[in-house]
Amino acid sequence: MKLRINGIDKDTPEFLSVADLADWLQLPAYGAAVELNGEVIRRAEHAATHLADGDQLEVVRLVGGG
Repeated sequence: MKLRINGIDKDTPEFLSVADLADWLQLPAYGAAVELNGEVIRRAEHAATHLADGDQLEVVRLVGGG
C-alpha cells in the first residue's frame, strides 16, 4: 500500500485501520495525533477508521522538555 506520511511517500504493509498503522509506527499510547486526508482522527476512532491506497496522513508526537 502506498501512503503519504508527513509529506513522504511510503510503501507500507496493507493496513486495515489507523490503529494498525499506529502500531506499525510504534506510536505511544498517548501523546500522538493522526490526521487522515485533512481530518483529525480521534483515538477512539482509530480502530474503526480504515485506510486506502493513496491516503495522506500527518502524524504528530508531543515532545516535552525545556
